[in-house]
Amino acid sequence: MTTAILAPKVAVPTAADPEAMRAAADEASELLKSLGNRHRLLILCALAVGERSVGQLAAFLGIRDSTVSQHLALLRRDRIIAGRREGQVIWYRIESEAARRVMAVLYESFCTPAQQARAGLCKGAAGPV
Repeated sequence: MTTAILAPKVAVPTAADPEAMRAAADEASELLKSLGNRHRLLILCALAVGERSVGQLAAFLGIRDSTVSQHLALLRRDRIIAGRREGQVIWYRIESEAARRVMAVLYESFCTPAQQARAGLCKGAAGPV
């Protein structure tokens, strides 16, 4: 696995460059920690098909706006998502290319219509990243 997919901020390591591989592994580990929550995964699944507001995400997840906002704050802190203000509404999107690629793989593995029926994941998502 190359770090060009998981850690674009770190130079692509070679087998002879263990320090670069450790740095890339640390960055990949941080990304995976951010994704290691069902609600955050579902938020990213919804954002994979386009921008969403807190209210839309809360309705999609079936949880309170304040809970969604807490998860969004963590994803923003980790630079996985970004938001843009339009009037009183903030529209969120996936900002991290690494996260976008990981979500594409997860979507393909778990969120296709057949996989949705089997796993119940990403219900309502309109398509891949």
